[in-house]
Amino acid sequence: SLSTSREHKHQFLPFLASTSFMSSADICSPCGVVIVNQSEVKTIEQCGAFTGVAHPGCHCLIPCLCRCVNQTLSMRQQQLHVACETKTKDNVFVTVKVAVQYQINMDDESIKAAAYRLTNARDQIESYVFDVVRSSVPKIELDDVFETKDQISDSINTQLTSSMSKFGYSILASPITDIDPDAQVKRAMNEINKMKRLRVAAGDEGEAVKIRAIKEAEAEAARTEIQAKADAEAKYMQGQGIARQRQAIITGLRDSVNAFKSEVAGVDAKNVLDLMIVTQYFDMMKEIGAQSKTNAVFMNHSPGALEDLAAAVQKGFMAGLPAAPGFAVPSNDLMHR
Repeated sequence: SLSTSREHKHQFLPFLASTSFMSSADICSPCGVVIVNQSEVKTIEQCGAFTGVAHPGCHCLIPCLCRCVNQTLSMRQQQLHVACETKTKDNVFVTVKVAVQYQINMDDESIKAAAYRLTNARDQIESYVFDVVRSSVPKIELDDVFETKDQISDSINTQLTSSMSKFGYSILASPITDIDPDAQVKRAMNEINKMKRLRVAAGDEGEAVKIRAIKEAEAEAARTEIQAKADAEAKYMQGQGIARQRQAIITGLRDSVNAFKSEVAGVDAKNVLDLMIVTQYFDMMKEIGAQSKTNAVFMNHSPGALEDLAAAVQKGFMAGLPAAPGFAVPSNDLMHR
């Protein structure tokens, strides 16, 4: 009847819906040949019950015995990115990004468990990651989260390994790829780091100024010491030069007086010395007048004052004569002069 055909039609629709998600390779060909690609496996059922696993290659199934392919599983390594928002111990919200790398084990029991015991492996892994992150991070302050991310990653790996192994999955790695605080928190952290570095830079600059001042003071002291030694040496050499100059002057005067006395009779040493002093005086006046930039010297230059000038100059020279060799003058003569 019409109603009976409609019931059969409605009973057949679920079968069509279930087979619509299978590829053409999952449905047995009329001759029962099934091709399994590399890095894939297929689960084989008979009358709805699991009977085995078809590994990569060509397999022959007997359609009359109700043997068919149920589903295809990938054996490649897969990666799931999980972003979990949580709160730290110091009440800062952060987003922790975890990359979970997982794979189905190669044995048939693991393949059976992955195919029949778990509906959605990715949602299951994501739930475990959320559980571990939200139970670990709230115990740690924000600054320590960045330093302990390896420990958090190890906790995630341990939890996932123990939970997913019974479903036929092995967890290869679960590194934390990013820890992203709120934008305002990152700006505040950058300002704190900036101020800290500026403080260190200011301290270094002050230390550099201090060292520079000390080195400059040491250099100035060294220059002063060297200059003092040089001045002392120059004064010493200048003193030796002046002493030799005076010795040469005295020797020249002595020779001149002795020569004049030997050539001119009746002239004593005093008259010769007076004549030489007056001659030197006029030479000095000549030199002063010959210079264009010399200062004016005002002296009593009358003929009557010439004798007083000669006496004054002679007195200055004669005071040093007892110390000069060859110019020993009797004491009574000195008293007379």
